Amino acid sequence: MIPTAFPPKEEIARLTARMLLEIGAVNFNTDEPYTLASGLPSPSYIDCRKLISFPRIRATLMDFMTVTVMRDAGFEAFDNIAGGETAGIPFAALVAERMALPMTYVRKKPKGYGKNARIEGAMSEGERVLLVEDLTTDGGSKLSFVDAIRETGATCGHTAVIFYYDIFPETTKTLGDHGVALHYLCTWWDVLAEARAQNAFSAETLAEVETFLNDPRAWQDARAKS
Repeated sequence: MIPTAFPPKEEIARLTARMLLEIGAVNFNTDEPYTLASGLPSPSYIDCRKLISFPRIRATLMDFMTVTVMRDAGFEAFDNIAGGETAGIPFAALVAERMALPMTYVRKKPKGYGKNARIEGAMSEGERVLLVEDLTTDGGSKLSFVDAIRETGATCGHTAVIFYYDIFPETTKTLGDHGVALHYLCTWWDVLAEARAQNAFSAETLAEVETFLNDPRAWQDARAKS
């Protein structure tokens, strides 16, 4: 069912952050930092994949994503909802169901047999496709998915995520230069604010996380030298 309630963006961000904290998707550890996919250290780590195991939260967030996309991009802006392999697939299916649209998914690379396809499902030339993922850091990983969609003759000018890091200034430019607009529900800043409101972590931990968020490169460089 297509949601018809449109909460303010600020309330969507606060509630999304609250839900991520409630299910333990937010991880802060300043003593033993996490290693990101880039190989660099980080005191914060988000696991949006956990959301699929919590039906009430999952449903609410997919309602939030649907109304965010419709409000920001248009009510009749898309013909197809594509999920990025693998984390984006369940969320794309849930958004497609709400918007009453076909769903497809995009492989990270050709599967290596059969038709050697990257697109699974039916995607046609001229279709306007929304790419759905769980999160984005610097936006770079989205470009390969977008290119695969465009190679079918479809268009892809929008991507929607639950969580956007919002700490790397090049992200929106990277996507914008590729002709892609980013839609998201919350950021690290929203999570940090809600974590403080809930006293979810010690003041010292939150202060160190804020230092990282304000200048992640400097924080990582200092750790590399120590």
